[in-house]
Amino acid sequence: MADWNDHENLTWAPEDLISKTSFKDLLFSDEARLIGLKGILLSLIMLALGGVMALTFRTELAQPGIQFFEAKTYISALTLHGMIMVFGFAIPMTISIMYYMLPKALGVEKLESPWAAHLSFWTILAAGVLLIIGRPDFTWTFYVPLSLRVAGSTVWMGYIAIVLVGVSEVLAGITLLNTARAWKRKTGGRWIDMPLIGWGALTEAGFLIISAPVLSLVGAIMLTDYLKITAIYDPARGGDALTFLWMFWFYGHPAVYLPLVPIIGVLYALLPRLLGRPLWSQKSGVVAFTLLFVLGFGVWHHHFQPNVTIHGWIQATFEFMTMMVIIPSSLHVFNWIATLWSGPISAETKNWIPFKFTIGAIFMIILGGVSGFINGQISINTDFIHNTYWIPAHFHTIFLGFIAQMSMAAIYFLFPYFTGRMFHPGLANLHFWLWQLGIFAQVMLMFALGLAYFPRWVVDYLPLPEWVVPQFGLTVAGFVVGLGFLVFIVNMLISARRGEVVTEDPWPVPDRLGDGVPGTDAAAEAAAPAE
Repeated sequence: MADWNDHENLTWAPEDLISKTSFKDLLFSDEARLIGLKGILLSLIMLALGGVMALTFRTELAQPGIQFFEAKTYISALTLHGMIMVFGFAIPMTISIMYYMLPKALGVEKLESPWAAHLSFWTILAAGVLLIIGRPDFTWTFYVPLSLRVAGSTVWMGYIAIVLVGVSEVLAGITLLNTARAWKRKTGGRWIDMPLIGWGALTEAGFLIISAPVLSLVGAIMLTDYLKITAIYDPARGGDALTFLWMFWFYGHPAVYLPLVPIIGVLYALLPRLLGRPLWSQKSGVVAFTLLFVLGFGVWHHHFQPNVTIHGWIQATFEFMTMMVIIPSSLHVFNWIATLWSGPISAETKNWIPFKFTIGAIFMIILGGVSGFINGQISINTDFIHNTYWIPAHFHTIFLGFIAQMSMAAIYFLFPYFTGRMFHPGLANLHFWLWQLGIFAQVMLMFALGLAYFPRWVVDYLPLPEWVVPQFGLTVAGFVVGLGFLVFIVNMLISARRGEVVTEDPWPVPDRLGDGVPGTDAAAEAAAPAE
């Protein structure tokens, strides 16, 4: 079992950090909490923008025919939604939460290399501005030659944004790597004994530093091809689109782990903190992070295996590696389940909003993992699910169901610490249930559309019953999720000023297992009358 002391550090004195912090300090202070907060705030703005884009094209897709806009506007909204949600919300949000929590959880004095974290923030902000102004319409995967042909005159802004995203992620990796190393320097302990949130930081840093430079290189080559300086990707001038696929997806599949790994590390810190007992297994978590890192760099070809004929043994290797990824994922999930199962859970903990969102997130990653297992299998992917709604169903289950929900769990947990006030529990519960219903309906309807062979990236479709009914329901579910987010924002804004003042720890750490936890033998003995 992990040492519970690794997680007792995850407690701050409640204070109104927001009111006493100037805007200048929020933007430029090296204090870990402020670096994390400014990243969280920017990520929430990106989530709002990406959500508006989704609701825009969801309204168009609610029924067959062209209601509001043509294909070009639809694809532009779809592109902005995908790129903002992946590069502007999911990855920066989970990294920013880790910035906030990591020094405290590791017991180190500060966030190392804060200059890199600051520069990462400004770089991703610049990328977001360029994307919104440029309005590229080549989807979030920006496949060539499409992305070199049909986009408007401002598409070059999209290429530069891609370069900046890669730079931002490398800088974030430097901060996380050096902060994890600070634990080693301070304690002199073995790497295997480092708290698992530190292992999440270490794994994330490896993914970022190795894969993100390739994304920047892809963006730079797209820009030079577009300007006719080079012809590396452009097939009309002797380039090779297959080169783009190999380069982009070398980054693109590790990219799905970039928001996943840090929020898994956060979950490893929050779960024992909320339960008041150690994780079931420290070593299995270390093994899972290590395997995920190793296997994560051997699966990217399954994203384009239906389109490219290569040697069978190469395809089989990628298929095998893809299915092997379920091993580290399962190690993580079973570690969480075993931790939950290893003792009683107090009624107070069950009612805590961070705990509820954590349980909802664990459920969704199980659903996403099970559905994703078949994606890498050559025959099924090629003939059945590739480029149908099954694929967005899978990654929305992970990105929205797990990553976004765990991000909310962390924000609700941290909120009283940096505002000195408690959020409104009724509104928080409304947010929770709107998201459970909305997200589950969304992904299940996407799966149903995938099973009915509904294609991705289309603005209009035939009025088939198996398409019309799920598409309308999917739009309704999207607005339910949007309403939940609106409730969350209202709750945060009002509670930060008018919420109940918190003077003591808002999440009192329960006594450790067997040492006074209600329902344990020790608690029963303590409560028994003396004879």
